[in-house]
Amino acid sequence: MAYVPYVTPEYYKETYKGSTVPENELERALRQASRHIDSLTYNRIVGRGFSNLTEFQQEVIQEVVCLQADFEHENADEINTILSSYSINGVSAQFGSSWNVFMDKGVAMKRDVYAQLSQTGLCCRLAR
Repeated sequence: MAYVPYVTPEYYKETYKGSTVPENELERALRQASRHIDSLTYNRIVGRGFSNLTEFQQEVIQEVVCLQADFEHENADEINTILSSYSINGVSAQFGSSWNVFMDKGVAMKRDVYAQLSQTGLCCRLAR
C-alpha cells in the first residue's frame, strides 16, 4: 500500500493558500513533511488512520504539514547542512535547536508549529 501524504497539492494551494513551494516540488515536499509529522507523532496517525482522527486533529495536522513543507523549502540549505556549528573570527553559528526551532528525531520545525501539532495530543512520549 502506497503512503498517502496528509495534504494534497490542491489542499495546499486552494485551502491553505500556499505558494512557497514550487509546483514541480510540491508533491515531494508534502510527502516529506507528512513523514516528518509521523516521526514527531510516533506514527500514531498511521496506526489509527488519518480518517479515524477527530476533525480538529485532522485540520491541525493538515495545517502543520503545509507549514512544515514551507519551512523545509525555505530553509533547505540550513536544514540539510552536515555541520552542527562553526566559528570564524569569533563569530559562530549553530545548527539545531534554538530559541525558535525545535529539533527532534532529525526533524527541524519552528517551535510554534510544534506547539500547534502538540495540540492534537499525538506528540506525547507516553505510550497510548
